[in-house]
Amino acid sequence: MAVRPPVCEFGAPMPDFTLPDPDGRMVALGDIAGPRGTLVMFICNHCPYVQAVIDRIQRDAADLQKLGIGVVAISANDVAEYPQDAPEQMKAEALKHGFSFPYLYDETQAVARAYGAECTPDFFGYNGRGELQYRGRLDASGRSPGDPDARRELYEAMAQVAETGQGPQDQIASIGCSIKWKA
Repeated sequence: MAVRPPVCEFGAPMPDFTLPDPDGRMVALGDIAGPRGTLVMFICNHCPYVQAVIDRIQRDAADLQKLGIGVVAISANDVAEYPQDAPEQMKAEALKHGFSFPYLYDETQAVARAYGAECTPDFFGYNGRGELQYRGRLDASGRSPGDPDARRELYEAMAQVAETGQGPQDQIASIGCSIKWKA
């Protein structure tokens, strides 16, 4: 069942975290935060909404990193129920798509709860002061990729954040699979 998270709560503070990558190396928010902003993405391996745009996510992340935006992806799904989202498979997914950003595992789901993440993909874009400025979609894609020339909404919003410190007032919520919470 598709879930649409709420739109941006401008100015909400960026929750701190330290999480392991698939190799067990701990990565803190301070390790990835960019001088001009930070993009925190909640994704997973099995979600068709994520798979439809995974290469676009990598493309936009790499372009945003060039603008001084730090980028991280977090998987918080219950791997007992969804083993394809386990760290070993996360590592393979990151290699397959050439992720230029860390892909971290939120086993306790505490970080996902702190951010208020609801679906995969769910994008949280912060300015350099750690204030939420974007909580919208990547582009017009859904369960299948959108038009190759689709407007790059996430990229454009975060480029604006890098330039001005403020996100666009008009944002369209992301859509995706619900986070698979533990019982």
